[in-house]
This record gives sequence, C-alpha cells and structure tokens, in this order.
Amino acid sequence: MAAIIDVQHVHKAFGGLKVINDCSIQVEQGSITGLIGPNGAGKSTLFNIIAGALPLDSGRILLDGEEITNRPANELFHKGLLRTFQIAHEFSHMTALENLMMVPPDQAGESLFDAWFKPSRVNHQEAEVRRRALEVIDFIGLHHVRNELAGNLSGGQKKLLELGRTMMTDARVVLLDEIAAGVNRTLLGDLVTNIERLNREMGYTFLVIEHDMDMIARLCDPVIVLAQGSVMVEGSIEEIQNNPQVIEAYFGAAS
Repeated sequence: MAAIIDVQHVHKAFGGLKVINDCSIQVEQGSITGLIGPNGAGKSTLFNIIAGALPLDSGRILLDGEEITNRPANELFHKGLLRTFQIAHEFSHMTALENLMMVPPDQAGESLFDAWFKPSRVNHQEAEVRRRALEVIDFIGLHHVRNELAGNLSGGQKKLLELGRTMMTDARVVLLDEIAAGVNRTLLGDLVTNIERLNREMGYTFLVIEHDMDMIARLCDPVIVLAQGSVMVEGSIEEIQNNPQVIEAYFGAAS
C-alpha cells in the first residue's frame, strides 16, 4: 500500500542541539502507525514538523506524493492533515456542540456580506453544519453533554471532543499526540473504539504518539521506535517489545 505520509531525511536542531537527525518514516494509507520512544527522542518535534507547526532544517515531507515541506498548519488542514494535542484545545466558553460547529472552514456566516444580504444561505449552511455536528457527537458518545460548556467536560470527554472535531472536516491523516494522557480507563476504551471505527469505517489514517503500551498494542501496526531523533527500529508490537535495542533505550543496559 502507498505511503500517505513520507518523511525523508529530516533534520532539525535548536541552537547546537540536534533533535531530529536524518529521520525517515513512512505512514501507509489506511494504517494506524505508532510512534514511540523514550523521553527526549524527538517524537513531539517530528509531529510538529509534519503538522506544519515547526520548520525543518533539511529534508522533505510528502503528503500522498505532494511535497508539503514547511507548509503552514492552516494549509495542511485544508489538505486533510490534522493533529490533536496532549492537552485538549477546546473553546471552553462554548458548548460541546458549538465546538464541533466551529470547525468547518469557509462558512457563509463568517462573511458580513452574506450575513446581511444572503441570510437564507447562512441559515441553510448553519443547519447542515449543526446536523453534521449532531451526527458526530452521537458517534463519539457525547450526546448527553452536547449543551454543556466544553470547559466543564472531563479530560476524557475533551479528548473525545478533539477526536470529533477531526470528523467535521475532510480529514485524511490524523496525528494523535498522547490522546490517552489524563483519561480514565472507561473513556479511554471509548477513545480507542472510536479510533478503530474511524480507521475501519471512514478510512482515516492515524499516526499515534503514545506512552500507553496497551493502547499501542491494541491499535498500532506497525510501530516505529524513535531514539535520539532517528528511527531505531520498526515492526509489529511483538517485535518491538522483544527487541534488545528497544529494551536498552527504555530501561538502560542490563547490569
């Protein structure tokens, strides 16, 4: 299967510190690929480079064969490349439903001209966005809190809401940054189930940074291990867990 994300020989340094060092990874279309590694391995920096939040120093990044090197995040959003964050970025003073309705770009209601002179167009589009948002909030299991202020939701509910926001646009690739962090086991199960459904039923491709190895084991194949800004090894979770290099990178050499 073809790679939808192709990272080629990427380098990134901050001052004299090399954080990403000749890193190349490929994410196959339709896969759920895990990205793991010890603290300081460069995982979040690589995510930020792919997502357009950080410029790279050298190398190339392709999205479905198109070069997107150093393209800004808003441009990548329109190409279907989205990311979530370890700390949820909700609009806390808007309801859960309104948070979803904010996502689709180029809404007619954003135009003062349309609001004044084409109110029927604005109303029709808003009704369609609301219908879609209600479908999404049902899908992610938050219908019971749809009218609750997003700032009042639990950590797990906010993560579900972030996942739902990716469904409000034409997402193709979603970068998940430690989505399990701060989530209780019940809601984590809901998160994992929704990720599996989005992958299976809607064809989403996921690249996942995660420290929860149970979640990685359930979701991800293949798993890529990053260490000191470079790929150490790639394979199935069983191969990764039994690899002496990986064990040493996480736990140090045996005494």
